[in-house]
Amino acid sequence: MHDIAEFLRRHEPFLELDEPALERLAARTEVEYFAVDEVIFRQGEPDMRHVRIVRRGSVELVDRGRVLDLLGEGEWFGHPAMLSGLPTGTAARAAEDSLTYRLAAEDVVPLLGQPRGLRFVARTLMARTRPGVPREERARDLRPDLPARALVQEALVTCEHDTSIRDAARRMADHRASCAVVPLASGELGILTDHDLRVRVVAAGAPLDGPVSGVMSAPAVTAGAGEPATALMLTMVDRGVRHLPVVAERGEVVGVVTDVDLLAAEARTPLIVRRAINEARDIDELRRTAGRLPASVAALHDGHVGAAQIGALMAAVVDALIRRLFELRLPDEPLPAFAWLSLGSYGRREPVPSSDVDSALAWEGDAPPVLTALARTVVDDLAGCGFAADAHAANAANPLFARSASDWRATIAHWLEHPGEDKVLIAVSLLADGRVVAGHGPPPEVLDALEDGRRHPPLLRLLQRLALAQRPPTGFLRDIVVEHGGEHAGHFNIKRGGLLPIVDIARYAGLAAGTTATSTHERLRAGAAAGILEDDEAVSLGEAFDLFTELRLEHQLAQIKAGGAADDFVDPNALNTLTRRYLREAFRVVSAAQRALGNELVYR
Repeated sequence: MHDIAEFLRRHEPFLELDEPALERLAARTEVEYFAVDEVIFRQGEPDMRHVRIVRRGSVELVDRGRVLDLLGEGEWFGHPAMLSGLPTGTAARAAEDSLTYRLAAEDVVPLLGQPRGLRFVARTLMARTRPGVPREERARDLRPDLPARALVQEALVTCEHDTSIRDAARRMADHRASCAVVPLASGELGILTDHDLRVRVVAAGAPLDGPVSGVMSAPAVTAGAGEPATALMLTMVDRGVRHLPVVAERGEVVGVVTDVDLLAAEARTPLIVRRAINEARDIDELRRTAGRLPASVAALHDGHVGAAQIGALMAAVVDALIRRLFELRLPDEPLPAFAWLSLGSYGRREPVPSSDVDSALAWEGDAPPVLTALARTVVDDLAGCGFAADAHAANAANPLFARSASDWRATIAHWLEHPGEDKVLIAVSLLADGRVVAGHGPPPEVLDALEDGRRHPPLLRLLQRLALAQRPPTGFLRDIVVEHGGEHAGHFNIKRGGLLPIVDIARYAGLAAGTTATSTHERLRAGAAAGILEDDEAVSLGEAFDLFTELRLEHQLAQIKAGGAADDFVDPNALNTLTRRYLREAFRVVSAAQRALGNELVYR
């Protein structure tokens, strides 16, 4: 029994069980052995009264003969059917000689009914491959959990900074590599790619006897050896690079990941859309290219990439789209330095298909009429590419959101001193989520004025009140409250009642903590580190945010695939019993956080 207890102690959700409870659970645990290819349970098996955990070996989850997932040590299976009371959605089969632990429902359900247990099950279910996706199709999709070191395909070619271009190119050809890595005295890396050879050497007529330092890119954008595939994709899309040297913890280069290594279904990936945006020759071509992003988002979702990563990739692609629009639209006449800011969900890098594009414009000195006309054109171009401006006119075509840098700084200073004035709170909230994504010349600094927000208690109190304005849609008995009339009768608004309260809490906590981060997760962590939020509270809010985001994205993609428009109104009756249970728990987490903030306001 001691070995079983020690094993359970190392895995969720048993980490915090005390010794007596752990020993009792171990004493009631059954040990089972399955030979390779032996069926553990069949698909559609009713009345599942227990859960199994892989102790040694591996177990396949099988949907109508097709392998969906491979589970290893410490992973659970059978619990969705056990908790929901539904027949098993997949079969389970030993992929090799395997040992499992079987735990009875009456022993684990009370444990899983606690907040930590519910969060554990929610995470395992969201990460689990869904039935209906064959393994051969899934093999063509991007594996979001695969680390960078496992993605390296090319032979690693290195050379010194004074190596001749000819010798470096010869080494690349000998090893069939598309790049060479150049260690630098600073400890950073340079990189010479086949693109550099074409553009900076052949096209530019550079001498082949010259050093690679004259034509390489430095410092190179790198990736950690353990970074997952989706993080690498985001870096490539965001930074516009096609090669990422992979660096281990001790600093040694273990190889290079290329964009080709990351391509799943090539024409649908954000990397290809991003590259096509950069290469678009006119606005019509850009519109056609941008129209491929929804299919790319759907492909990532079908490949089981998380909603948070998908949102970040969407934002990075739209950032690239905005930059290319300015390149194509920029007039020949001189312009002052200016910056285009993405606000709202795109500023936080958390958009979904229904998200509006909030924006602002700032410039140094006086703005010629051509600049404000350019802003209006870019807003219209974005709408033509499928990314509509904010319906409430929070965009750079509106004079209220297009100002000189000095005007912005003066206006923000006034807002900080008079936060109770009409619409100030909404404007500050939008700008607090802002990022500079495009422009001309040195970007004017306007957002740094908001960093003083923590020294303005009246503003913080109003942001705190804003975090209490939207309440989760749960009634006295914790049932989900739905719309009782209109076109959305019988549905609840997952954005208004789930996501916005967490976004608002995080924004308040982040501003109070003095962080410049814009993402909800980073703000929650900063708020916890500064003592604005409790550690457990910040973690629970982050997990609730992930659940709402996953459900919202899945709901909207289903609407789009059915030929409809994406919205935020979810029918609770369309969700299974288990998902509704997790939703209610997530709403409870948000309500508890709002009560804590409300109590803090009362006692100030």
